[in-house]
Amino acid sequence: MAKNTMMADRGVCIVGAGPAGLSMARALRWLGVPYEQYERHADVGGIWDIDNPGTPMYESAHFISSRRTSGFFDFPMPDSFADYPGHRQILRYTRDFATAFGLREAIRFDCSVTGVEQSDGGWRVSLDDGTHKVYRAVVCATGVTWTPRVPWHPGTFSGEIRHSGSYRDPAEFRGRRVLVVGLGNSGADIACDAAANADAAFVSVRRGYHVIPKHLFGIPTDEFSARGPQLPLRIERPLFKLLLRVLQGDLTRYGLPEPDHKLFESHPLLNSQLLHHLQHGDVAIRPGIAALDGSRVRFTDGGTEEIDMILYATGYDWDIPYVPDQYFQWQDGRPELYLTAFNRSHRNLFGLGYLETNSSAYTLFDHISSILAQYLHDQVHAPARAAAFDRLIAEDQPRLSGGLRFLDSARHRCYVDARAYRRYLAKLRKQMGWRQLAPGMFDHLRVQTHSRKAGVA
Repeated sequence: MAKNTMMADRGVCIVGAGPAGLSMARALRWLGVPYEQYERHADVGGIWDIDNPGTPMYESAHFISSRRTSGFFDFPMPDSFADYPGHRQILRYTRDFATAFGLREAIRFDCSVTGVEQSDGGWRVSLDDGTHKVYRAVVCATGVTWTPRVPWHPGTFSGEIRHSGSYRDPAEFRGRRVLVVGLGNSGADIACDAAANADAAFVSVRRGYHVIPKHLFGIPTDEFSARGPQLPLRIERPLFKLLLRVLQGDLTRYGLPEPDHKLFESHPLLNSQLLHHLQHGDVAIRPGIAALDGSRVRFTDGGTEEIDMILYATGYDWDIPYVPDQYFQWQDGRPELYLTAFNRSHRNLFGLGYLETNSSAYTLFDHISSILAQYLHDQVHAPARAAAFDRLIAEDQPRLSGGLRFLDSARHRCYVDARAYRRYLAKLRKQMGWRQLAPGMFDHLRVQTHSRKAGVA
């Protein structure tokens, strides 16, 4: 027998209690907008909890943006954290954030949302216990790295084939001849693990990458960039490219293909270990896979290698499995959202965290969630202003690339330049008469003082 649909609360539903969902929760609490939040796992943290089923996390994973430029707005990471914190530090920090702002009390843990559909002027949310609730708005914040993308290659392979989403520990490579397919940031990390542990390690790449070290002159690279003057792109790009050339030399010497795009036109490969392992012969670059042939892998240049394990670091398909596809406009596997959050076709169905960027996503979540919260607040308290923003959602076509021409690929369809994104959101808040992000604005929510000296072992 179906359980009753409960209509007592027509507030906001947040699906997911990872970083994006927590950012949204704090913004709604700040304005007193009623909401409820659902998390299918036992605690907050999302992918950063390595024990969560399906997480892509692995033991050597670290943030690719540095501690001082990352994190939630006005809640800095502790000074005791590493320049590039590991996943356990990030998990601890995320959970401290939820505790500090009293966000746990509105979260229902171990509860999955199984369906969302329009109903009675709102959104009917179905839960895995058979109950249903109707909300005026739903914010989907369940992340983009839960559905592994595995390519197909002709032939058969007698060894082990896995996706990087199943990888956890470098010990898995011992005694093996390992081929990592793909050289994004996770692929580069895992290739370094294989270089240090496998009997032989190879990386199959189809295009060249601009490799950026994690430190420049002893300073985290993103912090180094933020400290300097904000130069026009036509000046910044050649200067930075020259600096990389002086520090690294010609990377094609190590087998890496020449990049087919300009610096900054693709997600940066931020890694300082890969070149070390390439220079010492611990890992070797190979081109794309042409075919699988028993225990051998054939490459597009005609070469072959004897391989025991193929590990695909080929990314993830974006999906929102609890929402029927017709409620979002999907192109190349990406939802088309105004400002990466607002659904142009279905009012009050949002996505938060469905973006790619060249900076820390945590802070960007706060920039957009504050706008989303003020819009939802205005629907009740200032409907004329909310209606004005409705027109922007339908018609505004901002350029958020910062002058960059990103690669024409599915991954870069939702890519935004962080500086351009923050500038546009600040301009929009001013235009709408909404509050800007300011230090201390969330202090009244704090239920526990955050110690900047509290570290993680």
